[in-house]
Amino acid sequence: MNAPDKLKQYDRDAHAVGNIVHLEHFNVVVDDQRLATLFYVTGIGGTRDPYIFTGLENMWVNFGRTQCHLPSRGSKPEVLRGTVGFVVPSLEDLVKRLEHAGNEMRRVAPELPNKFSFERRGECVEATCPWGNRVRCHAPSPEFGNAELGLVYVDFDVPSGTAEGIARFYKEVMKAPSKAQGGRATVSIGRNQRLHFTETPAPLPAYDNHHIQVYIADFASPYHWLKERSLITMETDADEWRFQWIVDPRDGRKLFQIEHEVRSMKHRLFNRPLVNRNHALTNTGYLSGQDAFRGVY
Repeated sequence: MNAPDKLKQYDRDAHAVGNIVHLEHFNVVVDDQRLATLFYVTGIGGTRDPYIFTGLENMWVNFGRTQCHLPSRGSKPEVLRGTVGFVVPSLEDLVKRLEHAGNEMRRVAPELPNKFSFERRGECVEATCPWGNRVRCHAPSPEFGNAELGLVYVDFDVPSGTAEGIARFYKEVMKAPSKAQGGRATVSIGRNQRLHFTETPAPLPAYDNHHIQVYIADFASPYHWLKERSLITMETDADEWRFQWIVDPRDGRKLFQIEHEVRSMKHRLFNRPLVNRNHALTNTGYLSGQDAFRGVY
């Protein structure tokens, strides 16, 4: 390396990851594992985790390095107050899978209420699960790095006038790169994931206990800040704690309620390898050795 190269300037802020290193899953209660399988596995294209929760009481569905958790607890189904964003390898193949999934839902459970729908809208496909959860799927693009499959964002609907305080919370308390602009707070996570909080004048439904899960590097500082203000809601174990209220660090005002399952990078499940199948493979078009998804995630 010659002398001029040693003096070259780089934008170090552009590559700062921040304290939240991974958004691993969202969790919503469902009341029918058949419909959940048809939407999230057959339709959206996830892979049911073959090792954990193989019965009917819960289902973990893998999307690259991320998951959705779909327990059946005998309680009312939960609806996330916002939109979940995925990257999938092909929108054209996604539309075909969703058409098939819808037909199967009507065949196996015609008697059940079902809010399932989907629509291609430009460069994305917007879908609604049988219980009303909104999902937006994108084709791979530079916006999401090199990911070809995975959960890339959650966009929450939040009350008017809260975006700036939410951005302050994540920046000052959770130590994550955050900004607010035009009534929307954006929080950067890891390499290419985000949390969005978009203000809406519409009244929000009551919070029903759905949650998201994140891994953080500095596991202690946010905990102590929240603990001092009586905001910790669960002391799960040595490597996990939870809180529900996002508050403005300036005045402590409660801004938005969403449970965060917060884990340390020493948690037993951190970086657990997840099984992902090749969506295109069928029994009639089987290719030996092509069972696993070979894209980037």
